[in-house]
Amino acid sequence: MDIGPMIQFHRKKAGLSRIDLARLTGLGKTLIYDVEHGRLTVSFKKLMSICKVLNINLAFTSPYMDEFEDSDAR
Repeated sequence: MDIGPMIQFHRKKAGLSRIDLARLTGLGKTLIYDVEHGRLTVSFKKLMSICKVLNINLAFTSPYMDEFEDSDAR
């Protein structure tokens, strides 16, 4: 799954321009454009900021997640 088109879809559904989303996240409009067009040279922290504003939740899954949740590694 490409995250860029998903971010663009959610931004448009929220009625936000790239400038609006940039202002709400404290990021540049060029960075928003780059993320939406697959240029993912953005930090995870910045990506999470975009997702938070757009109410996008990320979930990490793996065959070992239950074991991890029960371990002391958390």
